[in-house]
Amino acid sequence: MFSQETLLFQAALPKPDALQVVFAFPNRYSVGIASLGYQVVWRMLKTRPDVAVARLFTDGYEPLPRTLDLVGFSFSWELDFTHLLSLITQLRIPLLAQARTDTDPLVFGGGPVLTANPEPLADFLDVVLLGDGEELIHELLDALGEVRHAPRRARLERLSQVPGVYIPSLYAVSYHGSTQGVQAIQPLGAAPQTVSKRTWRGEQLSASTVVTPQSAWENIYMVEVVRSCPELCRFCLASYLTLPFRTPAVSGSLLPLIEAGLKVTPRLGLLGASVTQHPEFEAILDYLDEERFAPVQLSVSSVRAGTLTEKMTTLLAKRGAHSVTIAVESGSERLRQVINKKLSNQEIDRACAVALAGGLKGLKLYGMVGLPSEEEGDLEATQAMLLHLKQRYRGLRLSFGCSTFVPKAHTPFQVYGVDRQGDKKLTRFERALVRTGVDFRPESYGWSVMQALISRGDRRVGQILLRVHELGTSLGGFRRAFKELKGQLPPLDWYVHEDWSQEAVLPWQHLLGPVSETLLTRHLDHARTFMDPLPVV
Repeated sequence: MFSQETLLFQAALPKPDALQVVFAFPNRYSVGIASLGYQVVWRMLKTRPDVAVARLFTDGYEPLPRTLDLVGFSFSWELDFTHLLSLITQLRIPLLAQARTDTDPLVFGGGPVLTANPEPLADFLDVVLLGDGEELIHELLDALGEVRHAPRRARLERLSQVPGVYIPSLYAVSYHGSTQGVQAIQPLGAAPQTVSKRTWRGEQLSASTVVTPQSAWENIYMVEVVRSCPELCRFCLASYLTLPFRTPAVSGSLLPLIEAGLKVTPRLGLLGASVTQHPEFEAILDYLDEERFAPVQLSVSSVRAGTLTEKMTTLLAKRGAHSVTIAVESGSERLRQVINKKLSNQEIDRACAVALAGGLKGLKLYGMVGLPSEEEGDLEATQAMLLHLKQRYRGLRLSFGCSTFVPKAHTPFQVYGVDRQGDKKLTRFERALVRTGVDFRPESYGWSVMQALISRGDRRVGQILLRVHELGTSLGGFRRAFKELKGQLPPLDWYVHEDWSQEAVLPWQHLLGPVSETLLTRHLDHARTFMDPLPVV
């Protein structure tokens, strides 16, 4: 699998005494190598002469060193936890951090899931990197190099002094009771009281460091056009956790990156939570519309419906795209006000017209059920919107991907639970849309529940994850684990479905995102001013 890679950087020759590192992705190679975050961190490791790095995936690995100083994981999806535990075991490292000795490597993890809430995996990770890795990775390696041969505890204490590095074992968590919430989180020794997420503010964002036909997106070169999102939808981790919104200069940064990538592949992906909100996005379109780029296949990540233009859809169609994706969340105007989705039904309607006029064959819409305060009228509004769009734009293939609301740490809706009726609501949509011609694509409600458990859990959830790893990852495995551990931690219902008090000590209270709890509360209070439900029609 590695032999087909084209590298876009010059790897360094490791020194004889280089740190021995394994950098893993807890999934298949095709999935991991499609992760821009994984690619970028791997390049940073690979270009340091004081580091010798080997990659590890669930289906393959590079030659692994006999002794290790450091094992790292790029962790992007909550439900990949079982692969993470399996890979730690494969490397013959004790699963529990407390069982590791001075001769065992330090195990670290990073990525958006761990930045938001690493507590469910606290028992398994020695080190967690919070936030952007551009500077943090280098500072971690420099600090580790200083104490490489020191006792394990001394290494961890030194790393805890690096801003953005969180050492779970240096914090003691107490609870109101074995089946109740967190009482307090106290640092031990010289560990800082709180750890703040690191934010990269450099002029250049990320771009692919490797291109391969073995990627889930074959031979694609990816460029990060924006980081974060200025819209601040109340449920959105990708917006709140990654602030501030950052946009590199087109001529000085983006276009040279694109030019370099298109020398090795004709497939280009523009990435970001809201790429069309780059202030110079029109200039990017003009550049890619040049005749010399006629062979290029262009794709973009989800775009804000109100920013979709015929100029953009025309270029996408010319460059091989068949559809574009917009997130609408709901057809209810009231519910979109609740979640701060600055979007009207008229703008969604116009997005369909623009897609069709530009020559695209399809439009993918993403929505949710179970958003806070959702009522019958909101569901009916979504169904009516989809039916209207399908009838009016018959030449456009419409698909509706629908998930269940999952609360995320560091967002205003972190205190809300998962809707107990979410499964029934997804089934209702499926029945209502089956004969309309709208391609309905629901996400699994059961796995959304388990995602919420990890997203919202404290470190006691690690006991559940360990038992599920032993039993086999299935919904039944989770239920059995909770049954076996009954009385030792809160029930699944408390973690997933209950609304929590705003005064509660949250499991991630000591880990600071870019938005203060005071401001999150203010945004939540504003959302609640729109929570009077629609009447049932």
